[in-house]
Amino acid sequence: MLISFLRAVILYLALILVIRMMGKRQIGQMEPAEFVVTMLIADLASVPMQDPAIPLLSGLIPILVVLAIELLLSVWVYGSIPVRRFFCGKPVILVQDGKLVARNMQKTRVNADELTEHLRLQGYVDITQVHYAILETNGNISILPYARYAPASAKDACIQVDETQLPITLISHGALIRENLAAFGRTRAWIEQTLQNYNCRVRDVLLLTADRTGKLYLAIRKEETP
Repeated sequence: MLISFLRAVILYLALILVIRMMGKRQIGQMEPAEFVVTMLIADLASVPMQDPAIPLLSGLIPILVVLAIELLLSVWVYGSIPVRRFFCGKPVILVQDGKLVARNMQKTRVNADELTEHLRLQGYVDITQVHYAILETNGNISILPYARYAPASAKDACIQVDETQLPITLISHGALIRENLAAFGRTRAWIEQTLQNYNCRVRDVLLLTADRTGKLYLAIRKEETP
């Protein structure tokens, strides 16, 4: 029983490492080759995890081989357009100048209901407002409306707006994130002084973020009730 437990833990950690090395894309953002590799690796890991008679190394070697092939293939795809198109495909135009491109819809097997659903999700109910709708290589559909139907930007409205500042997480679930604090140019003493104004301590904080303008967001951890 202990051996089976340790094998499962080792294979689990190996899978996490492999997926991390492949990148951080979500399933819906994966190219076809990446999705196949992910499914294949999961299947390879399940066999030695369920059968103790199979040596652990015999289960790890195929996983590492598949990972090596994926990494080499990604380099090849990066440097060659024909190879990239073979493994990843290329974007396909589904709507052009407000009209459906039936030939491309049939080729990609995207029906009118699916396309109009994607249009509605992005706020367009009238196809004639869409200049281009493009099926991307990861399966998402990009919608490019005519300029007159696109949402107005601050530049279009001729108004001055402040640039968005990226908040930095300083405390999460009662733990001080020291590298973020150093990047923010503050000290622990500043944190403690700031929290004194809210009558709390670091361990009481669920989340504390700050941006370069000095704007803070503070959420206090609630005491659990029995």
